[in-house]
Amino acid sequence: MADDLLSQLKQMTTVVADTGDLEAIRRFQPTDATTNPSLILQATQQEERRVRLAEVARQATDIDDALDAVAVEIGSEISGLVPGHVSTEVSARLSFDVEGTLARAHSLIERYGRHGVGPERILIKVASTWEGIRAASRLEREGIHTNLTLLFSFTQAQACADAGVTLVSPFVGRILDWHKAHDPEADFSGDQDPGVQSVRRIYEYYKGHGFETVVMGASFRNSGEIKALAGCDRLTISPALLGELADTRGSLERRLVPRDAETQPREPLDEANFRWAMNEDPMATEKLAEGIRKFMDDQRKLEALLGELRKR
Repeated sequence: MADDLLSQLKQMTTVVADTGDLEAIRRFQPTDATTNPSLILQATQQEERRVRLAEVARQATDIDDALDAVAVEIGSEISGLVPGHVSTEVSARLSFDVEGTLARAHSLIERYGRHGVGPERILIKVASTWEGIRAASRLEREGIHTNLTLLFSFTQAQACADAGVTLVSPFVGRILDWHKAHDPEADFSGDQDPGVQSVRRIYEYYKGHGFETVVMGASFRNSGEIKALAGCDRLTISPALLGELADTRGSLERRLVPRDAETQPREPLDEANFRWAMNEDPMATEKLAEGIRKFMDDQRKLEALLGELRKR
């Protein structure tokens, strides 16, 4: 009998758990794990964590300190369950603040160090704004590895590669969401999925030009998108879809394979050209702004919760 699809996927792609749920991580045994404010907020709802998180929050000097302390507390737990990296996000409030992003990144790395987790195990997640990419470039030169999130366009991917970031997270499902909303009658199944097409183009561009930046598809709406990207460097997958893959048997075809260098020329983007290209791409512009707002909405909910815990 054929192996389950998750086992086959792990043979060609590094599987990353898109969750802060420790039980899900134990069950599916991913190589890496990634978190964000939304996932941390979900994790704080688990009753068994409330007492410890309340203690962490009370020891913090302010809400920002509490946010980072809780993120690192959860991230450190996760690091004990995965052999690879844990991604931890800088506040979405700093998405357009280079110096603020650098300061928070340094703080997060120092906190992890106090938990016995070295910088080689951590990816600092930063939104793929122009400012976020500039901050990531400086962090990479310092030896701090970065994960550029909320990536919706080839322009963002180009700028991230030029900046030498460790990893990018193109958001497959959210790209599909935008196109379905704007063209509800179109067929976006299988290889017609614009999110899948976006990741393939980025993957082939990176491999063709010899960039070492890792491509990690994210934000999946269905297992079909995952199967269409089998062979991608990494895929970060929710527990629900990990479970579906683990429970499904059959043959999984590798769809992404490194290819020969592309013929299209490559020119580094300056700020003006980056901003113009983003302005010309309404999907990327709208989804980037929406993504930052959504992360910030959940961060505010988390701030309110931690504020209550600090009072207890």
